[in-house]
Amino acid sequence: MFESLQDRLGSILNGLTGRGALSEADVSAALREVRRALLEADVALEVVRSFTDRVREKAVGANVLKSIKPGQMVVKIVHDELVEMLGATGVSIDLNAPAPVVIMMVGLQGSGKTTTSGKIAHRLHARDKKKVLMASLDTRRPAAQEQLRQLGVQAGIDTLPVIAGQSPTDIAARAVQAAKLGGHDVVILDTAGRTHIDEPLMIEMAEIKRRSNPHEILLVADALTGQDAVNLARNFDERVGITGLVLTRMDGDGRGGAALSMRAVTGKPIKLIGVGEKMSELDEFHPRRVADRILGMGDIVSLVEKAAENIDAEKAAAMAAKMKSGKFDLNDLADQLSQMQKMGGMGGIMGMMPGMSGMKDKMAAAGLDDRMFKRQMAIISSMTKAERANPDLLKHSRKKRIAAGSGTDASDINKLLKMHRQMADMMKAMGGKKGGGMMKQMMGGLAGKMGLGGMGGGMGGMPDLSSLDPKQLEALQKQAEAAGLGKGMPGGMGGLPGLGGGKLPGLGGGFPGLPGLPKKK
Repeated sequence: MFESLQDRLGSILNGLTGRGALSEADVSAALREVRRALLEADVALEVVRSFTDRVREKAVGANVLKSIKPGQMVVKIVHDELVEMLGATGVSIDLNAPAPVVIMMVGLQGSGKTTTSGKIAHRLHARDKKKVLMASLDTRRPAAQEQLRQLGVQAGIDTLPVIAGQSPTDIAARAVQAAKLGGHDVVILDTAGRTHIDEPLMIEMAEIKRRSNPHEILLVADALTGQDAVNLARNFDERVGITGLVLTRMDGDGRGGAALSMRAVTGKPIKLIGVGEKMSELDEFHPRRVADRILGMGDIVSLVEKAAENIDAEKAAAMAAKMKSGKFDLNDLADQLSQMQKMGGMGGIMGMMPGMSGMKDKMAAAGLDDRMFKRQMAIISSMTKAERANPDLLKHSRKKRIAAGSGTDASDINKLLKMHRQMADMMKAMGGKKGGGMMKQMMGGLAGKMGLGGMGGGMGGMPDLSSLDPKQLEALQKQAEAAGLGKGMPGGMGGLPGLGGGKLPGLGGGFPGLPGLPKKK
């Protein structure tokens, strides 16, 4: 979502950090570029103006220009103001009210209200163990009520039965009553939208609010909306009074201006973001993490959380045992590749690694992208069990058959086998007596850089990620930045095994298989 903005701001701020001293003219020139980058990212003009004014006010002070590293001070000021603009702290949906808690979803047609209602219901049901009732108040759009019912069936959530001819306000009142009688904790009201804001829509929203008395009114907005996002948010806030924002399609290739503008204009927090089509692909919005990623500082905390959600501890332990014995076949390689894809693929992982955002383009140019991994998965899937367990069986005739089955050619198969051989050699080196020390050294080296030597657990001084709570993860992120990892890891990848180090192509050997991670939820 923020890639183009990230690239622009990254290059501007890198130009500042590389200098010994800064003049006011240098800061002004950099801020002109920042202003242009934000405007090109579709951030509203009034938001850009107030942002650059606040940064300028702090950045041209004597403390900054005369400090030891003035460039880094300016980067810190830009970062802090970006966090402030996105909302200083993450805010989740507030359920602190007498049951049933009413959540009213508002927004324009096509912004994804119905799907988001289903995702929120699924989240509250799966994570918070709440009994949820969904009700569709959209009587105009054909099959809108049926769509919500289908989402309810898919997620195992109760939906209000449809009574033909009822008005939206009557449905809202009936939904609240049904929830009280059915012992539901939460009621989600999916209201109707329009292609644009008009008076009848606002009157209807105000009447639904009066009849249902919602505790949360969430404005659902498409993150691909440009400058008009500000008018949309302001209108709904003035007429209905929203309590928070939900941004959909954050996985798209939009320029991200809506996310930066709407929070600044309304003062209301972005509570959730939609990051995909699946029911589970709804995340909490963490302003600091988003700001870190926009400025290319990575997001270790989210990466660790993703790993915790997607990595099976039993598989990881089995993988560690195989590494010790020095065995690593093509089944193991396939497991590593599929775990990487679950965590967002090469691009997703790179975007979260501190200082690695600039590497994505270089790796794509070298052909190391997610399409390559899909091809490799296809090749492995076209092999027999015996071939996967023993790659030495793969002679010319077998390669021809596999190439035909996977839609690739012999050179792709040879590249995969070469990559597997290099990884298997590394596993062997790590598995022996010498190698155990090497593994510990690599992991301990990283821990040392991050100031984690005394945290114990894990491997060679790395903390046991399963025992860390969110606050400790945030501290881990800060320690990484303080150690200089936020500005590019020394030695390529900072010595993480399996993360594409010197000899190792593709993210194979260690990261997705680290032992000590919590079980899948």
